[in-house]
Amino acid sequence: MAVPNFCRRAQGTGNMAKGKSGGGHYRSAISGRFVTSAHGRRSPSTTVRESSGKSGSTGGAYRSAISGRFVTATHGKRSPHTTTHEK
Repeated sequence: MAVPNFCRRAQGTGNMAKGKSGGGHYRSAISGRFVTSAHGRRSPSTTVRESSGKSGSTGGAYRSAISGRFVTATHGKRSPHTTTHEK
């Protein structure tokens, strides 16, 4: 007896952490972890979209998750939920 298509498990839908993230690469400014593209688009004030390709060194600067601009170290330490520390 043939199994209907809707009962079959889709190929390649295992653990999402093992695969590459599709779309953009978003990182949470709060936890520093990568988040899904959907979450990144829904939460623009607390996520940072990271560009693909070779990344340059910024010398340990802080960047605002809201505006994307560099901010002072004092502001970055004062606002850990809305800034990211780039290495």
